[in-house]
Amino acid sequence: MRKIKIGILDQSVVQKGRSAKEAIEETIETVKLAEHLGYSRFWVSEHHNSTFIAGSAPEILMVKLASETQHIRIGSGGIMLPNHSALKVAENFRMLETLFPGRIDLGMGRAPGTDRLTSSLLNPSNEFAEEDYLRQLDHLQNFFTDSAYTRDNRQILAVPQSTTVPDQWILSSSGGSSEIAARFGLGLVVAKFINGFATRAVIDTYKKKFKPSDYFPKPLAMVSIFVLCADTDAKAVEMRKFMDYIFLQFEAGKFHDYPDYETIQKYVFTQEELQRIGRNNGRVISGTKESVKKQLETLAEEFEVDEIIISTMAGKPEDRKRSFELIAEAFELSN
Repeated sequence: MRKIKIGILDQSVVQKGRSAKEAIEETIETVKLAEHLGYSRFWVSEHHNSTFIAGSAPEILMVKLASETQHIRIGSGGIMLPNHSALKVAENFRMLETLFPGRIDLGMGRAPGTDRLTSSLLNPSNEFAEEDYLRQLDHLQNFFTDSAYTRDNRQILAVPQSTTVPDQWILSSSGGSSEIAARFGLGLVVAKFINGFATRAVIDTYKKKFKPSDYFPKPLAMVSIFVLCADTDAKAVEMRKFMDYIFLQFEAGKFHDYPDYETIQKYVFTQEELQRIGRNNGRVISGTKESVKKQLETLAEEFEVDEIIISTMAGKPEDRKRSFELIAEAFELSN
């Protein structure tokens, strides 16, 4: 059985009755726990226009997370590139790399991370076109290699001039983004936590079309998935119900004012909701330590990867912490 590394993707979830500040403080405590337990990397997401998720500016939060730790890799999971200027992304991550050399990951996606109206306010020039996204990725490579010039041969530099650049990863829930990662010679993260129907074919396409780069001479892929791990099956089922309820709200376009944990546990799903929950089964792995380990090992074998990034959107901070502890025990992680 292959040796599997485990990373964490954190969204800074604001639970009922708690503040955004408390959610960010929990993220900070979680990254310190992750480093202590031996997790490989810790990424934070970009979401907007939702009171449920406080993580809107990963590049800022990453400074705090890296300064509170010593060696765990810190990254974005991801920067939603169409929401930003490619030059500003390059400068933000060169600054991060200057402050914390060799520890920074730039994970990127092309989803809005919000609704289209909010995305257009973040970047008024965003036309949601794939060719624009590809142009941004191309410009980003030029900024990281100091090869960006205007038509009249004026050089444009992304500063500060760091001696290293962050590892770049493309977040993909489909074959299209995997081809983009291959074209630019970047790492690939298959986002099963978004698309539970994603298959090994996404990685096969990536490997087949991969063009070596200075960043990745060989193709390198990971898989990301929601994971809920508990001491007992009953607790795992309880945690899973919270996750299923949140999925239903997201799919209905509701990102605010959720009931508390206890109210959600008493909620009775309709038959239609149960069918929708069934369609999300591929996005989540849940169970006790032994069950979760077996499921993650099967996932790693199926996708032929050596690293999995997990996201744990549990309803209680103590359950989330325990989940990370159990997974670290199961895989015998060490810092």
